[in-house]
Amino acid sequence: MKFVIAPDKFKGSLTGFEFCDAVAEGLQMVFKDAEIINKPLADGGDGTMEVAKYYINGEKITITLSDPLFRPINASYLYSEETKIAYIEMAEASGLKLLGDDERNCMITTTSGTGELIYDALDKGAKEIILGIGGSATNDGGMGMANALGYQFLDEHGKELVPIGQNLSKVKSIDDSNKHVRLKEVKIKVACDVTNHFYGLNGAAYIYAAQKGASENEIIVLNNGLHNLAEVIKSNYNIDLQKINGAGAAGGVGGGALTFLDGELISGINLIKELADFDTTIDGADWIITGEGQLDEQTLSGKTIDGVITSAKIKNIPVAALCGSVSISVNQQNKFGLTYVSSIVRGISTLQEAMNNSHENLVNATYNFASLLK
Repeated sequence: MKFVIAPDKFKGSLTGFEFCDAVAEGLQMVFKDAEIINKPLADGGDGTMEVAKYYINGEKITITLSDPLFRPINASYLYSEETKIAYIEMAEASGLKLLGDDERNCMITTTSGTGELIYDALDKGAKEIILGIGGSATNDGGMGMANALGYQFLDEHGKELVPIGQNLSKVKSIDDSNKHVRLKEVKIKVACDVTNHFYGLNGAAYIYAAQKGASENEIIVLNNGLHNLAEVIKSNYNIDLQKINGAGAAGGVGGGALTFLDGELISGINLIKELADFDTTIDGADWIITGEGQLDEQTLSGKTIDGVITSAKIKNIPVAALCGSVSISVNQQNKFGLTYVSSIVRGISTLQEAMNNSHENLVNATYNFASLLK
C-alpha cells in the first residue's frame, strides 16, 4: 500500500516532521512493506519557514534591517542558490512579535524591514520570492515595503513622506522611477489566507488595527488613509484594490504587494503544496494521513487539512485525520470529505500530559487505524 503522510504541526508538542515519523512507525507495525512518503505541510502560520526550508533546500540568510519602529535588528529569510527561490516571512522584520505590548502603534509602524528583506533577495539573484504576510504590526498599506525598494510617496508639495500609517492620507503621488530594477524580472507569490478589503468595514484598519494598538479614532484615520492610498494607486496604476479580495491583508500589504511588486495572492497551504509537489506525489496513493493539534470548524476553512482534502478529492483518495482533539460533528466530517477521523488522546489526561505523550499516542492511533485496513 502507498501512504502519503501530510500533516500540519501539533502546536507545542509535535512538529510536522515528528508527526510523520510517528505515523510511519505505526504504519510499519502493520504494513511492513508499505510505501510511505512524508510530506509535512503548513498554511502560512507558525512553523511555515521550517517546512519551506525542507522543500526549498535553502540556507538562512540574516541581515540587519529596520524593525516596525525603524530600529536596527537582525532578521532572516530562506534562500536557495540552486533554485533561486527565496522564502520571506513578513513577521521576521515587521511583526507584532518584535514589539512590546506598550509599543504597539500602527499609526507609526512601518513595513520597511520587509522591503529590505526583499531587496536583499533580489540582489542575491532570486527568480521567485514567496512572501508570508501573517503576524504584522503595521497598517501602512505596504508603503514601507515599497519605499525600501525605491518607491517614493509624496505629499501635495512633492515632499517625500515617511512610510507609516498616519501618513497614508497625505499621499498625493507616487514616484517609482527608482524602484529596484529586478522587480520586473522576479515572480512574487504572496501567501494570503484572508479576504479582507483594502479599506471599509471589512478592511485592514477596521478588522485588524485595534490589535496593533490603534484607538477607535485612529482606526478611522487609518481607514481613511487607506482609502486615499487606494485612490492614488487607482489613478497611477489603474488598479482598483477595493475589488481584490485579500488586498487588506497585513494592514494593506496584500494590496501593496499586488501594486508595487506585481505580486500574486495565493493561499498559504496552496503555496506550500506547490513547493512540495504535493499533487503529483499523491498519485496512486491508497490513503493520505493528515492531522493537526485541533480539528474544528476553523480547520475547514483554508487550513492545512482543508488543502489536503481539496487535492485528495480530485484524485479520489481517502483521507484520515489523526488529531489532538476533535470538535466537529459526523455530519461536518462527511461534508468536509474526511473518511476517517480520530483523536489520538488516550484515557483521561490533562492537556500537558496529552502533549507530553503525543508521539506515543500518535503511534498507537496509527497502529489502530492501520489494523482496520488489514
